[in-house]
Amino acid sequence: MKTLLALRHVHFEDLGQLEPMLVELGYRISYVDACTADLRHLDVRGADLMIVLGGPIGAHDDERYPFLSDELELIRQRLASNKPLLGICLGAQLIARALGAGVAPMPQKEIGFSEVHLTLEGGGSALVELVGVPVLHWHGDQFELPQGAQWLAESDVCKHQAFSVGNHVLALQFHLEVDCQRIEQWLVGHAHELACENIDPKKIRRDAQVLGERLRMACSRTLLGWVKRFS
Repeated sequence: MKTLLALRHVHFEDLGQLEPMLVELGYRISYVDACTADLRHLDVRGADLMIVLGGPIGAHDDERYPFLSDELELIRQRLASNKPLLGICLGAQLIARALGAGVAPMPQKEIGFSEVHLTLEGGGSALVELVGVPVLHWHGDQFELPQGAQWLAESDVCKHQAFSVGNHVLALQFHLEVDCQRIEQWLVGHAHELACENIDPKKIRRDAQVLGERLRMACSRTLLGWVKRFS
């Protein structure tokens, strides 16, 4: 059985709908809670696939959250192994930072469901399955493109939504993994942020109900398309 290591920052931002898909592909999943685990002794080179998940902190918040320095070093180790690595939201920002690119606040936060627009390179990537499908955004920072990376997608608010490095590294600013049947966990977990941004949770809840199955199918096709590229 293949092994998957998932670095998690908050419990409800887990692999979501990706989890049953990855199990079906033959992966045995191990979660590591980055905030509390001893990351300095974690072997990230042995897993067949590594995924770094999202969280409500910044990729440069080392001073406030010292574990980020150790996590960044793990990501550098994984990158050096040339083995498959997927980053989502904070995870994507940390990969960008590990590759020498900047991460900075945007003029406005991007929260809610909307489409991403693929670049020419993105149209030839696994993300082609997302054309016309609104995905969940939940971030206030964005990454710059690392040197040598392929820019895959943008949105109306955020220019850099996805990049890849070779066939084995994929970084997504948006939340492809979200399970729309569990969207209430997100709405409660981020209730303070929604209130501060004057965002009505009813719209996100309604969009999740309408888009759930469509997103699940697009997510499955995207995941399969990416896995085939490094398998």
